[in-house]
This record gives sequence, structure tokens and C-alpha cells, in this order.
Amino acid sequence: MSSMRFDPSGLVVACRRVVERHPECGPLWWLCAHLLTSQEPFQLAWELADEIDDDSTADALAAAIPDDAVVLTIGWSDICARALTRRGDVTVLVTESRHHGSSMMQRLERYDVVCELVQAEAIGRAIPAADVVLVEAHAASSERVVAPIGSAGVAAVAATCGIPVWLVAGVGRRLPRDLVVAIDERVAKVDEPWQLDTDVFSTGCITHVVGVGGLTAASLEALAAECPMVPELLRVSPI
Repeated sequence: MSSMRFDPSGLVVACRRVVERHPECGPLWWLCAHLLTSQEPFQLAWELADEIDDDSTADALAAAIPDDAVVLTIGWSDICARALTRRGDVTVLVTESRHHGSSMMQRLERYDVVCELVQAEAIGRAIPAADVVLVEAHAASSERVVAPIGSAGVAAVAATCGIPVWLVAGVGRRLPRDLVVAIDERVAKVDEPWQLDTDVFSTGCITHVVGVGGLTAASLEALAAECPMVPELLRVSPI
């Protein structure tokens, strides 16, 4: 990083390459967008890293979940796991997603959280038994959500059944529309889209958003971007 201190163009190329290598990671796009619009990007990088480390979304989620609730999650969800392990009164239904559901189960069981693994074919039965569905966002805009594979189907079924769907959007997950469109396009560049590890679906299925400020009803304000739009990130870096 120090080698780019007096080379702004080098920082642009470095940021492009970062998001090209990890296109599904919303916080990296958030970080790069802030760096590329800052007069002091190298000092800001440390501050942004601290902001991610201090993310209080898990605390806010733990406080918002109703007492004795049945909660349904999808695969491995880091923020959800941290929140749910702080609650001793919830039951968690973990839907499988690329075999990451088992890891989520192990994390919850270590903290004596009552939980059960739900296979994909049983989602239609499990969702009506839940009080709330938690979808942890990789990235989100006011129009679409990028989340673990299986999230789109779970959110759609939950909406049909009238079960609240909470979007868990930690620091760096809420991005400008065009950045989320770019994420969608980049992760979808495969011959067999059913092999992807991510889903993209409309925010129309979302009833609430959970962030550092707590639980709020889904709205344009609740899904407002946390970083500026930076067109330079949409260009492909030279090889």
C-alpha cells in the first residue's frame, strides 16, 4: 500500500483487482469505494477496518429477535450465528446451503442453542413453522439482494406464507444500485448458474432490515447505500 501513496492510478487498479477477485463480497466494494473518493485513503483504510471490526449488527439482531422465537437461517451466516449464540431462548432451523448448514449447526450447538438442520426439499414445511426468516446479505441495494444460495427460494416461500423476512445487513453490505448490479453480473459469469454459491433476488420479499441501528421496516431509507457510487470500480483492470 505504501508504494501507491503517491500513485492514485495505482490505487484504482489495486481496488479494481480486489473486487474482481472477490466480486460477491459487499464490504470489499464498500471499502474500495470509500478509498477511491478519499483525500487520505491510507489513513481511512485503517478507520474502515476498525468500523468493520466494531460492527454491532449482531448485537442489534440479538436484541430484536422475539422471546422464544423459532428462527430460520440459510447456510453459514456469521452475523446471525453471533447473534443467535447470545440468545438462550430461541430455536433455530438451519436450511442447508452448499453443505454450510452443518457448520452453522456446529457453531450453534457449541453454545447449547436448540437447532435443527433442514434439507432443501423440506423448506416448504419448515418456513411456516418459523416466526422469522433471517437472510444475511453479502450485498444489497434498494432493489436487489446478493445472499447465500438458497436465499431466493426461502425468501419467496416466506413471503407467500406471510412470514417476516429480515435482511441482516452488517457494515459495508448496503451499496449503490450499480455496484450491486455489477456484483450480480460478475458472479453469474458461469456456464451452469445452478452451481453458483450466491443468489440474487428482489428486495420485495424483505419485510425488515437489521443493521447497526437496529431493526427497521424495509424501505428506501433502510436500504440506502453506505458508500458513494464510484464508476471506476465498474471498469475491468488491465492485466
